[in-house]
Amino acid sequence: MAKWFRGCVGASIAVCAVAAAIPASAETPRELLTQAGFVDRDRGMALARIDKAATVAGQALSRSPGDQEAAIMQAMANGYRAKLLGNRGQAIAARKQYEALVTRYPRNAEVQAALGAWHVGVIAKLGRFVGRAVAGAQKAAGFEALDRSVALGGNRAMFAGLAGLLRLELDPNDARGRALVETASKAPAPTAIDGFVRRAAAAVLVPLRAGDANATKALADKLLPFGQFATG
Repeated sequence: MAKWFRGCVGASIAVCAVAAAIPASAETPRELLTQAGFVDRDRGMALARIDKAATVAGQALSRSPGDQEAAIMQAMANGYRAKLLGNRGQAIAARKQYEALVTRYPRNAEVQAALGAWHVGVIAKLGRFVGRAVAGAQKAAGFEALDRSVALGGNRAMFAGLAGLLRLELDPNDARGRALVETASKAPAPTAIDGFVRRAAAAVLVPLRAGDANATKALADKLLPFGQFATG
């Protein structure tokens, strides 16, 4: 049960050995998580960045318990760690943390996106029925949270792109997913993660427009955060 997501089995890595390689200075939790999710190709380095992000966010919360940015970054770090390690208990704890933040900050688009991505990501890995049975993942809840994130997030590429890629990962013929990635491919990208997601949306449109469902599904999975570590 500890090694939960199939693609993440075997991730027992000595994280402390690589943590020293991470620059200690000005990287914020957001920057660390973006690097880990989209850039790193070494799982140990990605995990070390995630742990550093969680630590820095936790320190900020200890100084200022009402720090919304720190609370969201800490929750995301916990969810990312659970995904990379394939740990069921950590994943369920991350979902509960997202749910608490949605209650606390109902108009924050990022935490809505994180909760939606959690539900859809678990279903993509485990299937709808197993995902619900072992972790409480629900497709409808995931899609509702993603739709709220798009509505709350303005016209940024990140929200439409993430929602579209997740839908296409489940169903490459999803018309709503196609519309969302079309939107994201032309949307503003004011932050680094918006840029990554906009490029991902543009890339997945190539097989999508060609009518290649299998390639669309595979590429959507690969271009989502930590897709670079997927083993199939």
